[in-house]
Amino acid sequence: MIKRTLLLAAFITAPLAAQTHPAESVSEERLRSDVEKLVSFGTRHTLSAQDDPERGIGAAVDWGLAEFKRIGAKCGHCLEVLPVSDTVTAAPRIPTPTLVRNAVAIQRGTERPNEVVIVQGHIDSRVSDALDFTSDAPGANDDGSGTALVIEAARALSGTQYPTTIIYALLSGEEQGLHGGRILADWAAAQGFTVKAVLNNDIVGNSCGKDGYCEPKVVRVFSEGPRADLTERLRAAATRFGGENDSPGRNLSRWVAGLAVKHPDEMQVRQIWRTDRMGRGGDQVPFLQKGYPAIRFSVGVEDYDHQHQDLRTENGVFYGDTIEEMDFAYLAGVTKLNVRALDALARAPMPPEVTVNAAVRVDTVLSASVPAGADLIDIAMRRTDATEWASREEPGRVLGSTEPDLEISEDEVLTTTLPVRGDDWMFGAAACAGDYCSPVSSAVPGGAFEPVEKE
Repeated sequence: MIKRTLLLAAFITAPLAAQTHPAESVSEERLRSDVEKLVSFGTRHTLSAQDDPERGIGAAVDWGLAEFKRIGAKCGHCLEVLPVSDTVTAAPRIPTPTLVRNAVAIQRGTERPNEVVIVQGHIDSRVSDALDFTSDAPGANDDGSGTALVIEAARALSGTQYPTTIIYALLSGEEQGLHGGRILADWAAAQGFTVKAVLNNDIVGNSCGKDGYCEPKVVRVFSEGPRADLTERLRAAATRFGGENDSPGRNLSRWVAGLAVKHPDEMQVRQIWRTDRMGRGGDQVPFLQKGYPAIRFSVGVEDYDHQHQDLRTENGVFYGDTIEEMDFAYLAGVTKLNVRALDALARAPMPPEVTVNAAVRVDTVLSASVPAGADLIDIAMRRTDATEWASREEPGRVLGSTEPDLEISEDEVLTTTLPVRGDDWMFGAAACAGDYCSPVSSAVPGGAFEPVEKE
């Protein structure tokens, strides 16, 4: 064993208040302009024209690629821009072989370029009939809002260098079966990336429902419970020892909600503890199926008259996903929250891998890996029936830096003994670099922020 002292104070830089945060550069006017441009393509249906320069999905994806290139040119070509694509040959909503193209921009990390954070929205649109690729489908909110958010995030963050890579992605084929998300998830795996987090933004541009109920300061964040890639062995272990509320996605959701609370005058999070809305899905799902931590941002209250609808008026009620139904102040708020999350995630280390030994003993031995870039391991606890990790000011939270020395093995694993009986607690740990801490990784079966190896 070797001893190492990890002190938070030794690595603190200038206070955040003394700096202008990239989130402050988010522009409501630019978001509106981008959605207007997306609507101008008439339809962005995945089966629409690929080669028309003014109408259809091809023109829209080309515009997205060009916009990323313009943004990258302003920061010394700091963005690598490329289409990530595949031909879908057989699917329920794709009757003929169709090229599905995603517009992707990569902002390489300076220290851990293989460690990536992904922010994404889908660029395709649809009307009532999922196979109708000729009618106008403005797709202003679904998902012009998420597309504009991703582009604005690139504008806000591309001027800053980060230890971790940020990937900005505009996905096609979502409305036809989440094909763009699958293509990007497969591509990320083929690159050998370590995916720290995926922030999927889908329908993030309205604040009121058809019944007049409004939530102008709340965004919903959806996260899975038991992870989608659990093996039968891990599923059985979780059934016995807990972990149904501690997937990486669930802890990522808690982390984003905690980040929002630090800015009480801005957009707040209502956590929805299910993978997606009732009977529906989004492009976070293919990433979850591959074992990557992923969450979905969506409006606090949906307006179903203005999504997946033919443009029409019936009995005095207008239907259709048009720009007039959007709230751009709301979209700007969700964009700022995403930018804050991306900025913090790209600075923080990977969450550690955590295990505990508490069987038939009056204390608990916790072990946590020390990820690259970490200068502090922050140990977290909560009661088994509690929903959130205890704050640093509450009982049940132990900071690694309170130990005069931390025992760390040659293979970079921290071990400490906690004076509590483990049966009554859930345990986890975050890895910190200065002011920036990762989400908590839970010490449960399948709690690590990495894919479960298939057996």
